[in-house]
Amino acid sequence: MSLVNVNTLGGNYPIRIAPKMLQQIATSVPENASSVVIISNTTVMPLYGEQVQQSLQGIHKPIYTLVLPDGESFKTLETLNTIYTFLLRHKVDRKAVIIALGGGVIGDMAGYAAASYMRGIRFIQVPTTLLAQVDSSVGGKTAVNHPLGKNMIGAFYQPIAVDIDIDVLHTLPSREVSAGLAEVIKYGMIMDADFFAWCERHVEQLRALAPEIISYAIQRSCELKAYVVEQDEKESGLRAILNLGHTFGHAIETALGYGTWLHGEAVGCGMVQAAELSAQLLGFPRESVERIRALVKAIGCPTIAPDLGMDKWISLMQVDKKSEAGQIKFVLLNRIGEATISTAPIDAIEAVLARTVER
Repeated sequence: MSLVNVNTLGGNYPIRIAPKMLQQIATSVPENASSVVIISNTTVMPLYGEQVQQSLQGIHKPIYTLVLPDGESFKTLETLNTIYTFLLRHKVDRKAVIIALGGGVIGDMAGYAAASYMRGIRFIQVPTTLLAQVDSSVGGKTAVNHPLGKNMIGAFYQPIAVDIDIDVLHTLPSREVSAGLAEVIKYGMIMDADFFAWCERHVEQLRALAPEIISYAIQRSCELKAYVVEQDEKESGLRAILNLGHTFGHAIETALGYGTWLHGEAVGCGMVQAAELSAQLLGFPRESVERIRALVKAIGCPTIAPDLGMDKWISLMQVDKKSEAGQIKFVLLNRIGEATISTAPIDAIEAVLARTVER
Protein backbone atom coordinates (compact mmCIF):
# COMPACT_ATOMS: atom_id res chain seq x y z
CA MET A 1 0.00 0.00 0.00
CA SER A 2 1.18 3.53 -0.82
CA LEU A 3 0.29 6.29 1.61
CA VAL A 4 0.15 10.05 1.00
CA ASN A 5 -0.86 12.36 3.86
CA VAL A 6 -2.65 15.65 3.28
CA ASN A 7 -2.37 18.29 6.00
CA THR A 8 -4.55 21.39 5.70
CA LEU A 9 -6.33 23.82 8.01
CA GLY A 10 -9.57 22.21 6.86
CA GLY A 11 -8.44 18.77 7.97
CA ASN A 12 -5.68 16.17 7.86
CA TYR A 13 -6.31 12.86 6.14
CA PRO A 14 -4.62 9.89 4.46
CA ILE A 15 -4.73 8.89 0.82
CA ARG A 16 -4.36 5.11 0.68
CA ILE A 17 -3.48 3.56 -2.68
CA ALA A 18 -3.56 -0.21 -3.14
CA PRO A 19 -5.17 -3.11 -4.98
CA LYS A 20 -8.32 -4.46 -3.26
CA MET A 21 -8.73 -1.21 -1.33
CA LEU A 22 -12.52 -1.50 -1.56
CA GLN A 23 -12.35 -4.41 0.86
CA GLN A 24 -10.74 -2.15 3.47
CA ILE A 25 -13.16 0.81 3.35
CA ALA A 26 -14.53 0.03 6.82
CA THR A 27 -11.17 0.89 8.37
CA SER A 28 -11.66 4.52 7.31
CA VAL A 29 -15.05 4.86 9.03
CA PRO A 30 -14.71 6.48 12.50
CA GLU A 31 -15.96 4.43 15.44
CA ASN A 32 -18.36 7.19 16.49
CA ALA A 33 -20.17 7.24 13.12
CA SER A 34 -23.91 7.01 13.70
CA SER A 35 -24.58 5.67 10.19
CA VAL A 36 -22.97 5.38 6.77
CA VAL A 37 -24.49 6.66 3.54
CA ILE A 38 -23.07 5.29 0.29
CA ILE A 39 -23.69 7.67 -2.62
CA SER A 40 -22.95 6.17 -6.02
CA ASN A 41 -24.39 6.00 -9.53
CA THR A 42 -26.06 3.53 -11.86
CA THR A 43 -22.76 2.54 -13.50
CA VAL A 44 -20.49 2.14 -10.46
CA MET A 45 -22.91 0.70 -7.90
CA PRO A 46 -23.58 -2.58 -9.77
CA LEU A 47 -19.82 -3.06 -10.21
CA TYR A 48 -18.53 -2.24 -6.75
CA GLY A 49 -21.42 -1.57 -4.41
CA GLU A 50 -21.54 -5.11 -3.04
CA GLN A 51 -17.82 -5.11 -2.19
CA VAL A 52 -18.15 -1.85 -0.27
CA GLN A 53 -21.30 -2.99 1.52
CA GLN A 54 -19.64 -6.25 2.55
CA SER A 55 -16.64 -4.36 3.87
CA LEU A 56 -18.96 -2.20 5.99
CA GLN A 57 -20.93 -5.07 7.53
CA GLY A 58 -18.49 -5.39 10.40
CA ILE A 59 -18.97 -1.84 11.67
CA HIS A 60 -22.52 -2.63 12.87
CA LYS A 61 -23.99 0.73 11.87
CA PRO A 62 -27.03 1.49 9.72
CA ILE A 63 -25.97 1.60 6.07
CA TYR A 64 -28.01 3.52 3.50
CA THR A 65 -27.41 3.56 -0.25
CA LEU A 66 -28.40 6.24 -2.75
CA VAL A 67 -27.86 5.48 -6.44
CA LEU A 68 -27.92 8.51 -8.74
CA PRO A 69 -28.01 8.74 -12.54
CA ASP A 70 -24.58 8.64 -14.17
CA GLY A 71 -23.11 11.57 -16.05
CA GLU A 72 -21.86 15.15 -15.88
CA SER A 73 -25.28 16.35 -17.03
CA PHE A 74 -26.69 15.29 -13.64
CA LYS A 75 -24.18 17.34 -11.62
CA THR A 76 -26.86 19.89 -10.79
CA LEU A 77 -28.68 21.60 -7.95
CA GLU A 78 -31.65 19.35 -8.70
CA THR A 79 -29.59 16.22 -8.05
CA LEU A 80 -28.07 17.83 -4.98
CA ASN A 81 -31.57 18.35 -3.63
CA THR A 82 -32.27 14.65 -4.24
CA ILE A 83 -29.34 13.87 -1.92
CA TYR A 84 -30.63 16.25 0.78
CA THR A 85 -34.09 14.69 0.57
CA PHE A 86 -32.64 11.19 0.94
CA LEU A 87 -30.58 12.21 3.97
CA LEU A 88 -33.55 13.88 5.65
CA ARG A 89 -35.95 11.02 4.98
CA HIS A 90 -33.50 8.60 6.61
CA LYS A 91 -33.00 10.98 9.53
CA VAL A 92 -29.26 11.10 8.92
CA ASP A 93 -27.61 13.12 11.70
CA ARG A 94 -24.40 15.08 12.13
CA LYS A 95 -22.35 12.06 13.18
CA ALA A 96 -23.08 10.19 9.96
CA VAL A 97 -20.41 9.56 7.31
CA ILE A 98 -21.00 9.78 3.58
CA ILE A 99 -19.00 7.52 1.25
CA ALA A 100 -18.65 8.95 -2.26
CA LEU A 101 -18.28 5.86 -4.46
CA GLY A 102 -17.74 6.94 -8.04
CA GLY A 103 -15.91 9.33 -10.31
CA GLY A 104 -15.49 13.06 -10.10
CA VAL A 105 -19.19 13.86 -10.50
CA ILE A 106 -20.19 11.69 -7.55
CA GLY A 107 -17.23 12.91 -5.49
CA ASP A 108 -18.07 16.55 -6.13
CA MET A 109 -21.79 16.19 -5.44
CA ALA A 110 -21.50 13.94 -2.40
CA GLY A 111 -18.74 16.17 -1.06
CA TYR A 112 -20.81 19.33 -1.47
CA ALA A 113 -23.79 17.61 0.11
CA ALA A 114 -21.55 16.65 3.05
CA ALA A 115 -20.23 20.21 3.27
CA SER A 116 -23.68 21.76 3.40
CA TYR A 117 -25.99 19.19 5.04
CA MET A 118 -26.49 20.25 8.67
CA ARG A 119 -23.62 22.69 7.99
CA GLY A 120 -21.18 19.85 7.50
CA ILE A 121 -20.88 16.10 8.07
CA ARG A 122 -17.92 13.80 7.41
CA PHE A 123 -17.27 12.09 4.10
CA ILE A 124 -14.85 9.64 2.51
CA GLN A 125 -13.76 9.77 -1.10
CA VAL A 126 -13.64 6.39 -2.88
CA PRO A 127 -12.79 7.44 -6.45
CA THR A 128 -13.38 4.88 -9.19
CA THR A 129 -12.04 6.74 -12.23
CA LEU A 130 -8.40 7.58 -12.85
CA LEU A 131 -9.21 11.27 -13.18
CA ALA A 132 -10.92 11.31 -9.78
CA GLN A 133 -8.10 9.30 -8.19
CA VAL A 134 -5.39 11.74 -9.24
CA ASP A 135 -7.33 14.99 -9.09
CA SER A 136 -10.87 15.67 -7.93
CA SER A 137 -10.90 13.36 -4.88
CA VAL A 138 -7.88 15.11 -3.35
CA GLY A 139 -7.93 18.62 -1.94
CA GLY A 140 -11.50 19.25 -0.86
CA LYS A 141 -12.99 21.01 -3.89
CA THR A 142 -16.70 20.17 -4.06
CA ALA A 143 -19.27 21.66 -6.40
CA VAL A 144 -22.17 21.35 -8.80
CA ASN A 145 -22.53 22.90 -12.24
CA HIS A 146 -24.79 25.73 -13.34
CA PRO A 147 -26.01 26.06 -16.94
CA LEU A 148 -23.90 29.23 -17.22
CA GLY A 149 -20.70 27.80 -15.77
CA LYS A 150 -18.95 24.66 -14.56
CA ASN A 151 -18.43 24.12 -10.79
CA MET A 152 -19.78 27.57 -9.99
CA ILE A 153 -21.67 26.50 -6.84
CA GLY A 154 -19.61 24.70 -4.23
CA ALA A 155 -17.31 24.76 -1.23
CA PHE A 156 -13.83 23.86 -0.07
CA TYR A 157 -14.46 20.91 2.25
CA GLN A 158 -11.90 18.22 3.03
CA PRO A 159 -12.76 14.50 3.26
CA ILE A 160 -11.61 12.45 6.25
CA ALA A 161 -9.98 9.86 3.96
CA VAL A 162 -9.36 9.04 0.31
CA ASP A 163 -9.26 5.31 -0.49
CA ILE A 164 -7.96 4.47 -3.97
CA ASP A 165 -8.32 0.95 -5.37
CA ILE A 166 -6.25 0.55 -8.54
CA ASP A 167 -8.10 -2.65 -9.47
CA VAL A 168 -11.25 -0.69 -10.37
CA LEU A 169 -9.46 1.00 -13.25
CA HIS A 170 -9.63 -2.15 -15.35
CA THR A 171 -13.38 -1.71 -15.86
CA LEU A 172 -12.95 1.80 -17.28
CA PRO A 173 -13.44 2.45 -20.99
CA SER A 174 -10.18 3.46 -22.67
CA ARG A 175 -11.57 6.94 -23.18
CA GLU A 176 -11.90 7.38 -19.40
CA VAL A 177 -8.32 6.19 -18.90
CA SER A 178 -7.11 8.76 -21.43
CA ALA A 179 -9.09 11.50 -19.69
CA GLY A 180 -7.48 10.61 -16.37
CA LEU A 181 -4.00 10.56 -17.85
CA ALA A 182 -4.49 14.18 -18.95
CA GLU A 183 -4.54 15.18 -15.29
CA VAL A 184 -1.53 12.95 -14.57
CA ILE A 185 0.68 14.59 -17.20
CA LYS A 186 -0.57 18.01 -16.07
CA TYR A 187 1.34 17.64 -12.80
CA GLY A 188 4.56 17.14 -14.72
CA MET A 189 3.91 20.20 -16.86
CA ILE A 190 3.31 22.53 -13.92
CA MET A 191 5.60 21.16 -11.20
CA ASP A 192 7.87 18.27 -12.11
CA ALA A 193 9.74 18.11 -15.42
CA ASP A 194 11.24 14.74 -14.50
CA PHE A 195 7.77 13.28 -13.96
CA PHE A 196 6.66 14.66 -17.33
CA ALA A 197 9.62 12.92 -18.99
CA TRP A 198 8.80 9.72 -17.07
CA CYS A 199 5.25 9.87 -18.46
CA GLU A 200 6.64 10.29 -21.97
CA ARG A 201 8.76 7.15 -21.52
CA HIS A 202 5.97 5.07 -20.01
CA VAL A 203 2.94 6.30 -21.96
CA GLU A 204 2.08 2.88 -23.43
CA GLN A 205 2.25 1.23 -20.01
CA LEU A 206 0.16 4.02 -18.52
CA ARG A 207 -2.56 3.47 -21.11
CA ALA A 208 -2.38 -0.28 -20.48
CA LEU A 209 -2.71 0.30 -16.70
CA ALA A 210 0.42 -1.71 -15.90
CA PRO A 211 0.07 -2.09 -12.10
CA GLU A 212 3.44 -0.75 -10.93
CA ILE A 213 3.44 2.07 -13.48
CA ILE A 214 -0.11 3.28 -12.82
CA SER A 215 0.37 2.97 -9.04
CA TYR A 216 3.42 5.22 -9.18
CA ALA A 217 1.62 7.70 -11.47
CA ILE A 218 -1.28 7.95 -9.01
CA GLN A 219 1.02 8.25 -6.00
CA ARG A 220 3.19 10.95 -7.57
CA SER A 221 0.14 12.89 -8.77
CA CYS A 222 -1.37 12.78 -5.28
CA GLU A 223 1.94 13.86 -3.70
CA LEU A 224 2.19 16.85 -6.00
CA LYS A 225 -1.42 17.85 -5.50
CA ALA A 226 -1.16 17.41 -1.72
CA TYR A 227 1.87 19.72 -1.68
CA VAL A 228 -0.05 22.45 -3.53
CA VAL A 229 -3.21 22.07 -1.45
CA GLU A 230 -1.21 22.27 1.79
CA GLN A 231 0.31 25.58 0.65
CA ASP A 232 -2.95 27.06 -0.61
CA GLU A 233 -6.07 25.20 0.45
CA LYS A 234 -8.61 27.71 -0.89
CA GLU A 235 -6.94 28.68 -4.15
CA SER A 236 -5.91 32.21 -3.25
CA GLY A 237 -2.60 31.83 -5.08
CA LEU A 238 -0.46 28.77 -5.82
CA ARG A 239 -3.32 26.27 -6.10
CA ALA A 240 -4.58 28.00 -9.23
CA ILE A 241 -1.69 26.42 -11.18
CA LEU A 242 -3.60 23.12 -10.97
CA ASN A 243 -5.99 24.65 -13.49
CA LEU A 244 -3.59 24.42 -16.42
CA GLY A 245 -5.74 23.92 -19.52
CA HIS A 246 -8.97 24.39 -17.59
CA THR A 247 -9.87 27.89 -18.86
CA PHE A 248 -9.99 26.60 -22.43
CA GLY A 249 -11.30 23.20 -21.32
CA HIS A 250 -14.22 24.49 -19.27
CA ALA A 251 -15.33 26.61 -22.24
CA ILE A 252 -15.44 23.46 -24.38
CA GLU A 253 -17.44 21.55 -21.75
CA THR A 254 -19.93 24.36 -21.17
CA ALA A 255 -20.50 25.11 -24.86
CA LEU A 256 -20.90 21.50 -26.00
CA GLY A 257 -22.98 20.46 -22.99
CA TYR A 258 -21.50 18.80 -19.93
CA GLY A 259 -20.44 15.25 -20.71
CA THR A 260 -20.12 15.58 -24.51
CA TRP A 261 -16.38 15.79 -24.05
CA LEU A 262 -15.04 14.20 -20.87
CA HIS A 263 -13.45 16.67 -18.46
CA GLY A 264 -9.99 15.22 -18.98
CA GLU A 265 -10.37 15.32 -22.76
CA ALA A 266 -11.26 19.01 -22.62
CA VAL A 267 -8.38 19.70 -20.22
CA GLY A 268 -5.94 17.76 -22.41
CA CYS A 269 -6.87 19.83 -25.43
CA GLY A 270 -6.87 22.97 -23.28
CA MET A 271 -3.30 22.24 -22.15
CA VAL A 272 -2.15 22.24 -25.77
CA GLN A 273 -3.89 25.59 -26.23
CA ALA A 274 -2.32 26.92 -23.01
CA ALA A 275 1.09 25.81 -24.26
CA GLU A 276 0.51 27.71 -27.50
CA LEU A 277 -0.53 30.81 -25.52
CA SER A 278 2.57 30.40 -23.33
CA ALA A 279 4.75 30.37 -26.43
CA GLN A 280 3.10 33.52 -27.71
CA LEU A 281 3.21 35.51 -24.47
CA LEU A 282 6.11 34.08 -22.45
CA GLY A 283 8.48 32.63 -24.99
CA PHE A 284 7.74 29.05 -23.95
CA PRO A 285 9.94 26.96 -26.28
CA ARG A 286 8.30 25.68 -29.44
CA GLU A 287 9.97 22.32 -28.87
CA SER A 288 8.17 22.08 -25.53
CA VAL A 289 4.83 22.96 -27.13
CA GLU A 290 5.31 20.05 -29.51
CA ARG A 291 6.31 17.68 -26.67
CA ILE A 292 3.05 18.55 -24.91
CA ARG A 293 1.01 18.16 -28.08
CA ALA A 294 2.63 14.79 -28.76
CA LEU A 295 2.05 13.47 -25.23
CA VAL A 296 -1.58 14.63 -25.13
CA LYS A 297 -2.12 12.83 -28.44
CA ALA A 298 -0.22 9.76 -27.20
CA ILE A 299 -2.46 9.36 -24.14
CA GLY A 300 -5.49 9.43 -26.45
CA CYS A 301 -6.90 12.92 -25.90
CA PRO A 302 -7.90 15.45 -28.57
CA THR A 303 -5.41 18.15 -29.55
CA ILE A 304 -7.75 20.17 -31.81
CA ALA A 305 -10.57 22.11 -30.15
CA PRO A 306 -14.13 22.34 -31.49
CA ASP A 307 -15.22 25.50 -33.29
CA LEU A 308 -17.44 27.29 -30.78
CA GLY A 309 -17.26 30.63 -32.57
CA MET A 310 -14.81 33.30 -31.45
CA ASP A 311 -17.34 35.35 -29.49
CA LYS A 312 -18.59 32.25 -27.65
CA TRP A 313 -15.05 31.22 -26.73
CA ILE A 314 -14.25 34.62 -25.26
CA SER A 315 -17.54 35.08 -23.40
CA LEU A 316 -17.31 31.63 -21.78
CA MET A 317 -13.72 32.18 -20.66
CA GLN A 318 -14.69 35.52 -19.13
CA VAL A 319 -17.08 33.60 -16.83
CA ASP A 320 -14.24 31.33 -15.63
CA LYS A 321 -13.63 31.46 -11.87
CA LYS A 322 -10.08 32.75 -12.34
CA SER A 323 -11.25 35.80 -14.32
CA GLU A 324 -11.30 39.16 -12.58
CA ALA A 325 -13.08 42.30 -13.78
CA GLY A 326 -13.49 40.81 -17.24
CA GLN A 327 -9.76 40.02 -17.54
CA ILE A 328 -9.24 36.39 -18.53
CA LYS A 329 -6.56 34.67 -16.46
CA PHE A 330 -4.67 31.61 -17.61
CA VAL A 331 -2.22 29.15 -16.16
CA LEU A 332 0.78 29.46 -18.47
CA LEU A 333 4.16 27.76 -18.64
CA ASN A 334 7.60 29.36 -18.41
CA ARG A 335 9.07 25.91 -19.04
CA ILE A 336 7.95 22.34 -18.50
CA GLY A 337 7.82 21.98 -14.73
CA GLU A 338 7.22 25.67 -13.99
CA ALA A 339 3.82 27.38 -14.24
CA THR A 340 2.63 30.92 -13.65
CA ILE A 341 -0.70 32.80 -13.61
CA SER A 342 -1.19 35.59 -16.11
CA THR A 343 -3.85 37.58 -17.86
CA ALA A 344 -3.84 37.50 -21.66
CA PRO A 345 -4.96 40.15 -24.14
CA ILE A 346 -7.93 39.22 -26.28
CA ASP A 347 -5.95 39.44 -29.52
CA ALA A 348 -3.42 36.88 -28.24
CA ILE A 349 -6.22 34.52 -27.20
CA GLU A 350 -7.88 34.90 -30.59
CA ALA A 351 -4.60 34.16 -32.35
CA VAL A 352 -4.21 30.92 -30.38
CA LEU A 353 -7.80 29.93 -31.06
CA ALA A 354 -7.28 30.54 -34.77
CA ARG A 355 -4.44 27.97 -34.68
CA THR A 356 -5.98 25.37 -32.41
CA VAL A 357 -9.66 25.19 -33.38
CA GLU A 358 -10.93 22.78 -36.04
CA ARG A 359 -11.71 24.26 -39.41
